[in-house]
Amino acid sequence: MIHEKPVDARLGLRYNPPPKETLMTVKLILRDKEYKVKPGMALRDSLLKIGLLPEATLAIRYDGSEGQMITEDEILHDGDVIKLVAVISGGVR
Repeated sequence: MIHEKPVDARLGLRYNPPPKETLMTVKLILRDKEYKVKPGMALRDSLLKIGLLPEATLAIRYDGSEGQMITEDEILHDGDVIKLVAVISGGVR
């Protein structure tokens, strides 16, 4: 049996973490701002993390040239590009 040599003996690591450039990310785009979050999060959690109210935001996942609206319980995956649209409403007079 072959044992991998620990990367850092102090921590007992037995794997090589991916280089920083290849870390997995999800891209959230709102107007001219771009945010990056970790994959595996629900859309709702990622919106809260970047300071947006899920109730006031529509999200569209782009797969190639097609876009599909997603719900706040949708899990985000590595490489997803999500366009965010702020919902604006007026009151009744």
